[in-house]
Amino acid sequence: MILKEIVLEYQPKLMKKPMLIFCWILVFLVRAAKVGEINLLGCSHVEPLWYHAIRDEDFVLQCALPDRHASHIYNNSLPKHHKVKWFWSQKDEDPLKALKESSNPALQVDALWFKPINDSASGVYVCMIQGKIPCLKIVLEVQTKEEAKCSDYDTNILYLLVDNGNSITCPGMKCYSHIKKSDVKWYKDGYQIKYLKRRQSLKLKHNEIYLNPTYEKDAGMYVCDYILYDNATKWTMRTVVKVEVIAKNTIHPPNLLYPNGVTILEAELGKPLELECRVQFGFERVPLMRVTWKRNNKENINEKLNQETSIYPKGLKGHTLLHVAKLKEVTEKDLRSNFTCFAENLVGNATAVIQLKRTQRVFLLYILCSAISTLFVLLLCTALIYQYWIEIVLVYRSYLVRNETMGDGKEFDAFVSYAKLDSSENDSPLISEEKFALELLPDMLENKYGYKLCILERDILPGGAYTDEVVTAIKQSRRVIIILSPAYVSGSSIFELQAAVNCALEDKKIKLVLIKFQAFQEPETLPAEVKKALRILPVVTWKPFISAAPDKKFWKYMHYHMPVKTTKMLSNCSLKGSFQRLLSLLYQ
Repeated sequence: MILKEIVLEYQPKLMKKPMLIFCWILVFLVRAAKVGEINLLGCSHVEPLWYHAIRDEDFVLQCALPDRHASHIYNNSLPKHHKVKWFWSQKDEDPLKALKESSNPALQVDALWFKPINDSASGVYVCMIQGKIPCLKIVLEVQTKEEAKCSDYDTNILYLLVDNGNSITCPGMKCYSHIKKSDVKWYKDGYQIKYLKRRQSLKLKHNEIYLNPTYEKDAGMYVCDYILYDNATKWTMRTVVKVEVIAKNTIHPPNLLYPNGVTILEAELGKPLELECRVQFGFERVPLMRVTWKRNNKENINEKLNQETSIYPKGLKGHTLLHVAKLKEVTEKDLRSNFTCFAENLVGNATAVIQLKRTQRVFLLYILCSAISTLFVLLLCTALIYQYWIEIVLVYRSYLVRNETMGDGKEFDAFVSYAKLDSSENDSPLISEEKFALELLPDMLENKYGYKLCILERDILPGGAYTDEVVTAIKQSRRVIIILSPAYVSGSSIFELQAAVNCALEDKKIKLVLIKFQAFQEPETLPAEVKKALRILPVVTWKPFISAAPDKKFWKYMHYHMPVKTTKMLSNCSLKGSFQRLLSLLYQ
């Protein structure tokens, strides 16, 4: 853009002097080459932070203002709008250069990681975080262990045995013995380590970390800082310790989970096949986990079986390997071969064999057809049972179940309760409740099925108290048939339902059968036990113009809910018809 403006401004002169054009272009390129050098004048007055580092060790710098209450030395997360920019110069008076993305040092969130740090990293670092830190200057001096006067410098990688007592020492404490130092601050994975009541096994003593016992979660990156008071300058000495938690090396050879011993595997000629080998390895600090497939116990280099390995780590408990050999297509040679899975670790080895067997298509087809046929028969039987389960139950009950009415001391098979209406109240062309209770119901249950009903107006001589007569009749009956309608639930007959519920609670041989003669709205004034009975008792629905015929489901359901009673009339009529109908269905 700048070059374009210059050319437009001086275009008349440049057209006459080509040499001048070349000079302007050269000046522009030189200026563009210096764009990478940045002079941040606003940072000249900033008081820098001073850091010492040991050469060839890991090191980290954070872009954060000094704060004695800070609990971390680097962040693993930072808002996107807080972008960090880093600049560097070898000396304070040199122009700053922007640090670009690289593997060493690595720009990670708000920190600069050196893995490891070398002599060329010494210098002045300036960082800025948009909207948070306008300018922060850091002076870093990298020294060798000899220059830092380190004696018996500890290793920066520690291996701690799990469940044992261990300690972590700051390696930098063995340096600068001639200079006054502060106490050590410890950080793990960026956050300061402090004594916590919930972690009684971790203690900070004499600038060391004591772990008793050590847990697997104690592994991580530890950083220790202390202050060096060198004249008027406060240097921060920082060293990094990588801690790995390990277990005792296994004393067992690999454990072959599959195959085990000799396994026969069916295969189809010409089809691809995968041979799986799952092996469990115990923990080894320097693991030697080797798994391979061999044909006839030989590794044929010319054949080159296509093999792949997947590792499923379990931490200190070891690893599980899934090793797969892929056959593009099964051949006769494969059927004659033994495929051996060979697994090995530092302790020993283990083997298992897979032999291939030709798949019998005819046998599989026979099994498949048999399974489909069996499933079809089961579905057909299930449908027939669902459709005709009443007939099946009635036949079974009449031929195989004993008569339950013998010796119970009751006079009636069922007491019939219905709403007593005047003839003027029923102007419907349909059958009335009274006609249903006094004519149709006795005709079917008494004349065709052989049951004995108790109808108050017909079978109980008047003269006693109404309530006493009802209760006595119910107690002398095995069933109570309630014909429900709007007139029943809102009239005085509801007392008979309440009395039947109470009697049934006292005598378990009395059962209630509800006939929904007409749709009705349940009144709010009904007693609680009556409301509960209406919800849980069996209900048979009467459908006008449909249920009146003797062979309809309504009467079969009524027969089902009545007592098991084997009589001559019952066996000659209903059972004969139900049995003949079942036979006709089976022979269709």
